[in-house]
Amino acid sequence: MTRRLSFFAVLLAATASTANAAEHTKDSLETVKKNVDAEKAVLVDVREAAEWKAGRLAKAELISLSSLKTQEGLEAAVKSLPKDQPIYLHCRSGRRCLAAGSVLAEKGFDVRPLKAGYADLVEAGFEKAK
Repeated sequence: MTRRLSFFAVLLAATASTANAAEHTKDSLETVKKNVDAEKAVLVDVREAAEWKAGRLAKAELISLSSLKTQEGLEAAVKSLPKDQPIYLHCRSGRRCLAAGSVLAEKGFDVRPLKAGYADLVEAGFEKAK
């Protein structure tokens, strides 16, 4: 019986850590903008290349969700992202960044998926790239 309880405790702990990566950040958009502008955090766009080309944020870098699903793309992302700063993830509507956040959290990153999508971020004052 004790062995079974230990197994369930480990399973619960693993599930809880994964659940945290799959939640939108509680950081306000003002805080996000301030941290990104001060280079205390990184902003990553997880949309696809065609969406990125149609319009993107000036301070964001592109690491598409589809690239994170490949070994090569994941390895490149792990090499390029800082482990000592929050990484804010955004997409069009807030769903893909949750999936990307789970992948990156498993690699030890402090990921903070944004519920706000690209258009919401532009409306909130994030600068569009020229």
